Amino acid sequence: MTQKRKILFSVSAVAVASLALAGCSGGSGGVDADGNVTIELAQWWEPELPDGELRALIDQFEDANPGIKVDLLSGPYASTREQLVAGAASGTMPDVVGLDGAWVNDFAKQGAIADLSALIDENGYDDSQLASQVQVNGATYMVPAVNFVYPLYTNDALLAEAGVDAPPSDRSEFADAARAITESTDAAGTAMPLSLETPSGVQNQVMSWLWASGGSMLKDGEPDLTNQGVVDTITYFDDLYQEGVFAPGAFTMKEQDMVEEFTNGRVGMMVDSLAHLNLIRESNPDLEFSISALPAEDGYDGKRGIPYASWGLGISSSTEHPEEAWKLFEFLMSEDANSQLSSMAKAFPGNVDSVPDFVEDDDLMAKAFEIYQDGYPANEFTGLPVAEELMRQMNTQFQSLLQGDISVDEMLKNTQESWSAEF
Repeated sequence: MTQKRKILFSVSAVAVASLALAGCSGGSGGVDADGNVTIELAQWWEPELPDGELRALIDQFEDANPGIKVDLLSGPYASTREQLVAGAASGTMPDVVGLDGAWVNDFAKQGAIADLSALIDENGYDDSQLASQVQVNGATYMVPAVNFVYPLYTNDALLAEAGVDAPPSDRSEFADAARAITESTDAAGTAMPLSLETPSGVQNQVMSWLWASGGSMLKDGEPDLTNQGVVDTITYFDDLYQEGVFAPGAFTMKEQDMVEEFTNGRVGMMVDSLAHLNLIRESNPDLEFSISALPAEDGYDGKRGIPYASWGLGISSSTEHPEEAWKLFEFLMSEDANSQLSSMAKAFPGNVDSVPDFVEDDDLMAKAFEIYQDGYPANEFTGLPVAEELMRQMNTQFQSLLQGDISVDEMLKNTQESWSAEF
């Protein structure tokens, strides 16, 4: 089982803007007259899960731990990020926090999140059960609770209408399918969210294709954006864009916009997180679609890198209830609870012994698990200094390329120079 490999991600730096915190009491849930302790769990997960399921899981924790109550501080991803940034700056971060790997270095350097390696040792916790850990200077500050892969989604009806028999498996097949959908149907062949406001599209929908073919944008931990693999990947997308197979509005499109276009049958293919599988099904129950591995370079037969993102867990360094916070962390990463969390999230568990129920109950998710096992998790932005800003810099240059203002070589040279300054 691929997840049984322990993966340690070494994180360098990340810059995050300071924004105001609303509705977060900073881990000061307190103790009531009966001695009951209330702690806070801040995350963006609850809005993305079926109604009531996260609360039901937390209820199990409360039942097993009399005297501890948990307040769920739930909001969209962007709002949660803003809350935690403000909490980190003011020393009022909630007791237990959902984390994205790109946030960890900055929070760790601020001293806002606890050294989990120390807590693991202090509590005699067996961390061999953890599928992965995110580290700063050799110490763990985040543990991925669940992992989402980014497969290729394809609209079965649009492929059939365009005369395409099966989802594409290499770049040539994808290009042919995108052209056929665009020319034969009322939909766009594919979509690419390139909003500079949320620049993760350059990670999830562009560079992921490099990793799918075993390529890298780094060399010895430094930027290496002019190697042939990167050049070929960027050239491929530039050619497709000039052919007009992408949905309109790519430069302002966000990931949720792309998902909506696909869900409503206006886009034939997209690379997207499994986290949106439930949303797509609920929004359009009649939509018939498939998922498959990202297309690789023609002729590539090695293991494919699988782009992924995590729902990570951390503990505030300023919590007034460290024992209770650790108990909640330990519960969420336990075999049974983590199986439940990964099942409801339609994701892969962070505990190596956990098994999500969708492996047997859901054909699409079983397929995704197969894709994950056949490949390896790949996201080279995790651990880079100012990761989001690096994406934005590349995205800006990529847009200039697509508009015809610069060449591929100029785009990558400019990005290499700006990235090198950050390193």
